[in-house]
Amino acid sequence: MNKPQQSEKQQNNRTVPELVADIEALTNEIQELYCLDAIPWVIGYSGGKDSTTVLQLVWNAIAALPLEKRTKAIHVITTDTLVENPIVSAWINNSLKQMKIAAQEQQMPVEPHLLYPEVKDTFWVCLIGKGYPAPRNRFRWCTERLKITPANRFIREMVRASGEVILVLGMRKAESNKRASVMAKHAKGRVRDRLNPRASLINSLIYTPIEDWRNDEVWIYLNQWPNPWGNSNKDLFTMYRGATADNECPLVIDTSTPSCGDSRFGCWVCTMVNKDRSMEAMIQNDEEKEWMQPLLDIRNELDLYDDRDRRDFRRIYGKVELFERNVKGEISVEPIPGPYTKQWREHWLRRVLEAQTKIRRSGPEEMSNITLITEEELSEIRRIWLEEKHEFDDSLPHIYQQVTGEIFKDSRPGADNRLLGSDEWQVLEEICGDDAMHLELMAKLLDTERQYRTMSRRIGLNEALEKCFNTSSRSKEEAIENAHFKRDLKHAASEGDVQTIQLTLKAAATSISSALPEEQVKAEESSAKPLPQTGEKVEGKEKVCKVKGNDEGLTKQEITTPEQQTWANRKFPAHSKEGR
Repeated sequence: MNKPQQSEKQQNNRTVPELVADIEALTNEIQELYCLDAIPWVIGYSGGKDSTTVLQLVWNAIAALPLEKRTKAIHVITTDTLVENPIVSAWINNSLKQMKIAAQEQQMPVEPHLLYPEVKDTFWVCLIGKGYPAPRNRFRWCTERLKITPANRFIREMVRASGEVILVLGMRKAESNKRASVMAKHAKGRVRDRLNPRASLINSLIYTPIEDWRNDEVWIYLNQWPNPWGNSNKDLFTMYRGATADNECPLVIDTSTPSCGDSRFGCWVCTMVNKDRSMEAMIQNDEEKEWMQPLLDIRNELDLYDDRDRRDFRRIYGKVELFERNVKGEISVEPIPGPYTKQWREHWLRRVLEAQTKIRRSGPEEMSNITLITEEELSEIRRIWLEEKHEFDDSLPHIYQQVTGEIFKDSRPGADNRLLGSDEWQVLEEICGDDAMHLELMAKLLDTERQYRTMSRRIGLNEALEKCFNTSSRSKEEAIENAHFKRDLKHAASEGDVQTIQLTLKAAATSISSALPEEQVKAEESSAKPLPQTGEKVEGKEKVCKVKGNDEGLTKQEITTPEQQTWANRKFPAHSKEGR
């Protein structure tokens, strides 16, 4: 367990004989750590060079132990995000199958597990179903849902069963400066030699045996030591080389020479990088991989920096929220764009189904059954569109049949039992014309009523209907104007600016009055009674609207028309006549 630590300079200048000595020391370290206790091991395996190296080191070390000492389970977990690069996905699936067979033949305590995200968290359910925009640094919603959560769920189950778990990972400091700093930070909290605690998972320790290895040392090991579960490391090397722009791996003679295998494989839809260089290189270097072009086209179409015209002007919960946007020094206050609109969600569904159909029909034989979007995902997307977004035109089955030529069969019980459909939607479109918000409001009200119709006690219906009005009763322009009004009023109140509050309220009241019929305004003005001065009581009640101001107390704003009183009661219920 007490493996001698080398300085960073020694590691960078390490020779091949020194690497061999390090591998022997690691073998002993792995054996000692494995036999030390009954804590099960979980190895994170992605099919890449680093995780393959770690698994191979552990496999060879444990295989050298006598059978009576191979008592502790070693779980190998791989998370399939369902949007992995198809070449890598096929490689991993084949690896796990070979691993399972080899473990049984060699009497190894290795158990491979292929994990998946929950249907509600998959990439296409979030993007096409809910309308989440393509992931960005400020809204990186994918990694947690697709990768971290499935793995953590498995690890927590192991902790519940065994009390503790050791995670064996292929993390290396040489991968990036950020990775090196994170690993150095974790190393300070080590509870045992080479074992770091993991803050996000209770009773989990991390073991990183190749943390000090260079990139070229990883490839030296993989090319010189055969894969114990029957995979070809040379094929892995070829796959990495094919994902390198110049399709070339130079002979490594010193640390200044760039080595092969710097490519990173990941999700083919990833927009967290500027370009998917590995997929581009695969297509460029191999004519047999040109079938992947439709995937690259979708990924590039998703990767649009300014996609505001594709997205709703409200957040996903229906509220307009503003932010200060700085474009070349010019600051403007604009709505934060929300989810993709109905039109664009349907567009992405069509594009994915078109790519899947094209590859199945004209791609290589091994990809004749490729699945870019699963039946379970399609069913969940349809449910979200129907039940959460109230889009009862039910466009998914129509799009599916148009693109694939097949009838969509929904496995969800009662999915096709509907009172409203495309015919009713068409009637609404004719009635509402070009008024998109009117169409949305009517659709929400009708479908909300439908959802409550079978309940014996329709508790919550009024609140649900009110929510429909709150999110969809205003036009886009009116909703944005109202958000600006609230923002200005809130800012003035926080600054104690009474004059601005008064002007803002009067402007709003004037706007309300101007929207009323002229005859009604004249009638209400003629019948209006003079209002009392501040603090004056009428029938025991103050007929003024109190607006929250500075710390000294409440400022008072007189109301000049019944419409202003009604508006104030609605905007400030806690300080109005009815709210007291």
